[in-house]
Amino acid sequence: MPTWRAVALMFRVPRRGRGFWFSLAIDLIWPLLAVFTRLRFRGAEKLPKSGGVVLASNHLSFADPVTVTAYSLAAGRIPRYLAKASLWRVPILGKVLTGGGHIPVERNTAQARHAYLGAVKAIEGGECVMFFPEAGFSDDQDHWPSRRVKNGVARVALETGAPVIPVVNWGTHRLLPATAKFPKLFPRKTIDIVAGDPVDLSDLSGTDRESIEEAMKRIMHAITELLATLRNEAPPTR
Repeated sequence: MPTWRAVALMFRVPRRGRGFWFSLAIDLIWPLLAVFTRLRFRGAEKLPKSGGVVLASNHLSFADPVTVTAYSLAAGRIPRYLAKASLWRVPILGKVLTGGGHIPVERNTAQARHAYLGAVKAIEGGECVMFFPEAGFSDDQDHWPSRRVKNGVARVALETGAPVIPVVNWGTHRLLPATAKFPKLFPRKTIDIVAGDPVDLSDLSGTDRESIEEAMKRIMHAITELLATLRNEAPPTR
């Protein structure tokens, strides 16, 4: 979208429920994103306007939470993220995360279950919760989803019955490569984000191992196929 339109959109997105620090971060970063990138958003109508919903996205860069937040806000939803708990101890960033209602994850500890319960509670309260199932950047040389995924998104979806919307982004790996310390602003990068139809999990019930594994397969298949359509390429066979 044109820069002026992207900046103007900032004033029409939801503000209530963002918290002061999260709101301030959005207001500071959004104009920079609009000026230094070309944002192309499609499929926003796939996101329910209200009620609990799960978003599941591929992961390419540290820029992904920024661009996906912009996309979700443009679709009328405030995303809540699950992020490693250590980020809450970073000055200022901790305030942004707390104010935004995001959910800390104590990885590889007995407290990790608290994040699952927090996500369930948020969705049952009508929130939009964002997951990056790979829990890290793709390590595929062509940036296809490739990592061993975490099953939290499937467990939460099956527990709550909330719709799971696949969201894919493309271009953030050029804006802020995984090994870079600073964004590469020039030449101006194009960021594509698109949402797909809800993943059909209606025949799965309960949170037994088999149901969770099948749900994860369907979610990752939906993400990969949507990314293939966005890129107009065939994904690797594996």
